[in-house]
Amino acid sequence: MSKLISSLKGIFRQKDLRKRLFFTLGILALYRFVAHIPAPGVNLEAIKSLFSGSALLSLIDIFSGGSLANFSILALGIGPYITASIIFNLLTMSIPSLKELSKEGEYGREKINQYTRLATIPICILQGFFLILMLSRQSLITTTNPLAMISLIITLMSGTMLVIWLGEQLTQYGLGNGISLIIFAGIVGRLPLSFVQAGVTVDSSQIGQMIALLLLSLGVIYMVVKTSEAIRPVPIQSARRSSASSIQSASYLPIRLYQDGFLPIIFAISIMSLPGMLGGFLAGSSSTTMVNFSNFLNQYMSPTSSLYALFYFGLVFVFTYLYTTVRFNPEEIAKDLRSSGSFIPGIRPGPSTAKHLTRLLNRITPVGAVFLGLIAIMPSLASRLTNTQSFTVGGTSLLIVVSVVLELTRTLESQLSMQNYDKFIK
Repeated sequence: MSKLISSLKGIFRQKDLRKRLFFTLGILALYRFVAHIPAPGVNLEAIKSLFSGSALLSLIDIFSGGSLANFSILALGIGPYITASIIFNLLTMSIPSLKELSKEGEYGREKINQYTRLATIPICILQGFFLILMLSRQSLITTTNPLAMISLIITLMSGTMLVIWLGEQLTQYGLGNGISLIIFAGIVGRLPLSFVQAGVTVDSSQIGQMIALLLLSLGVIYMVVKTSEAIRPVPIQSARRSSASSIQSASYLPIRLYQDGFLPIIFAISIMSLPGMLGGFLAGSSSTTMVNFSNFLNQYMSPTSSLYALFYFGLVFVFTYLYTTVRFNPEEIAKDLRSSGSFIPGIRPGPSTAKHLTRLLNRITPVGAVFLGLIAIMPSLASRLTNTQSFTVGGTSLLIVVSVVLELTRTLESQLSMQNYDKFIK
């Protein structure tokens, strides 16, 4: 925190960084304002009552910043874009042409981002259609006009594309990763309401449980900070030959405990929300079989059930491995080291280096994956230990908030270092 405060002090001394800071705050304020503009044709009071009575919907609403419970024009939030990102991450691993495109630097990343944005549109339409159909079956949509339904779907799709555009503007002209900041703003915007709800519903006999929950949250924050900064340094040596002698420079390759930790959890949440939405969709079915299946999903796939926690933990574990494979490819790193004349002391360049990095990765990644999985299911564990169901902000929210703050701190430090370096050059 002291680093963040000192970085903020340094920002106000730099004109360019001040502009970036005010631009970031302005975009986030605009996002929070738009998130409270209601979409037309819905029964807001009934929708809020539905969300307050569902642990799963309350958890999903946290990541939308309250826009889903308010059913604003941003009700779908950033979820469809995240789903499209999951699809293209998997396709990049399996389709050679996309894999080669991802290696073409900034051009390749921009093309894949363009494909991801285009894929977001049909996903928005599908999610909007099923969401409206589910709400209409529960008589929460005040209109049955097909044109009004289509207009509502287009409104929700436009809201998601607006959020994506705001995130891209933040990335280009603001501070830090735009999508991460959007998710961060949504969670922070919901924190005061979550604390108030927890304080109102907790009686005097549960004060001890709430104190234990707050201490647990502080412990989670401490662990997140430590694990986010934890690295396994792999020594690297680079030989440069000159006409006089051979000079060797040493450095290290950092292997993190997990790569961008909260993204695997976001991916897992996107998938785990599907059974709950399907259960709500089938609840109004005329078929007895469908209604029984809906009851099964609502009972055993709710955030408080053990089966939900088990599947959630498994998905986070798997996605952590997949995302680590995308972000840290031992074979590609071994090729890059060999082509640049660098090597790991005691390890032959080429395939032996790739095997060594793979062995290290297979030892480190399970530890990070288990930690992220436990963080993800912490709300379920905390509710069982404290008998408190109203406090919906769990380990995942804390992980995202702390991770974004740490990333923002590193971004500010690097920006300040660049500004100071430019002054020195001048």
